Amino acid sequence: MKKWSPTEVLSLPVPHPGTVVQVRDTARGEKVPVGEGKEVRLFVCGITPYDATHMGHAATYVTFDVLQRVWRDAGREVVYVQNVTDIDEPLLERAARDGINWEDLAHREIELFFRDMEALRVLPPAHYVGAVEGIPDDVAAVEQLVAAGAAYPVEVPDTEATVDGAARVDLYLDLARQPTFGAVSGWTRAEMMEVFGDRGGDPDRAGKRQALDPLLWRAGRAGEPHWQGGSLGRGRPGWHIECSTIALRYLGPDFDVQGGGTDLIFPHHEMSAVQAEAIHGHASFAKAYVHQAMVGLDGEKMSKSKGNLVLVSTLRAAGVDSMAIRLALLDRHYGAPWDWTDDLLAQAQDRLRVWRAAAGQSAAAGAQDAGAVVRDAAPAGSEPSELELTTLARMRERLADDLDAPGALVAVDRWAQWAHEADVPGSGLVPLAVDSLLGVSL
Repeated sequence: MKKWSPTEVLSLPVPHPGTVVQVRDTARGEKVPVGEGKEVRLFVCGITPYDATHMGHAATYVTFDVLQRVWRDAGREVVYVQNVTDIDEPLLERAARDGINWEDLAHREIELFFRDMEALRVLPPAHYVGAVEGIPDDVAAVEQLVAAGAAYPVEVPDTEATVDGAARVDLYLDLARQPTFGAVSGWTRAEMMEVFGDRGGDPDRAGKRQALDPLLWRAGRAGEPHWQGGSLGRGRPGWHIECSTIALRYLGPDFDVQGGGTDLIFPHHEMSAVQAEAIHGHASFAKAYVHQAMVGLDGEKMSKSKGNLVLVSTLRAAGVDSMAIRLALLDRHYGAPWDWTDDLLAQAQDRLRVWRAAAGQSAAAGAQDAGAVVRDAAPAGSEPSELELTTLARMRERLADDLDAPGALVAVDRWAQWAHEADVPGSGLVPLAVDSLLGVSL
């Protein structure tokens, strides 16, 4: 599948100190180093394309964009994979509600997502993979699990018609055979049961061995999309197996970081991990699980199902500078829940004006690239001042410590105040660092 257009990331002229970034691993409940090798592997769960990008989505992809930028600054080769769930119940339900073909709806929302990511200057993944294109791998994986005795059939209810070529059974993973189940979330069974039904699970399905057993393959029903499934019969994959197989194909087991929102901890990341481990026999799907906390509005989680959304595209259409949106997202640490407010956006807009003034740029300079900022803001051959070097060092230090973007913003604020009071253009190092590390164009 195609992906959105990349933004150039310029190298910083000051050598990286060699610090290894640490992030909070959900599975271990503590900060751990990630990306210690020359090549680092990152998988982030993508959107289900049935509505536009809201601030919760944007916060997630900006967070992992910063991680990718920090790794690149440290000289790492980043292999970043992101999926898009272009076949799933919410997509089909929205398409039916709106009287639109589900494929047309998915295409429309994916294109809008691309425009939002480009506007926010989020670097695209190396591989952007649709769930539909991964179905052959899903089929092979489920066939393997069936052959190993790790999957079992549940009969399709008599009231539901199946298509020609479909088996009259759905296939589920037998969690009783998976010793690592629960290792990602650390949740109790009661905690899992509380949310399973609301997050795509079917705890009340008759015939399942355990209420939490996840769906691997759904037999093709009349009126639903379905694909050739080999020995499984026509149907479509369950949600979790899609991410398992995409990650394994492009990254292999034991990759560095699995990322997403906290609402994916259970069941999605728990199930994706345990299914992948059942497929490849390796004890670890990912080395670390990193989760963006929920973004709310008026005290409630912002979500498509609730309809309480602040959309990136709506703000852009209203003339809001996308760099101000990105700064607002960076002003809250990824690990703590927060609410989007008009005041937060106004503060980000003020900060952007101050930074651009400090960089010697007009308010319209956001259309320029980082190289233009450096060329225009600094006299030829000028050397960075001690404060500029200190600012870069502080930015790198804060970002290496659990992606502390708010701390990095404070360091730049101090530089901007100095630049204003000193009334000198500086070397251009800090605007370049802001662009390269934070993804904010001045």
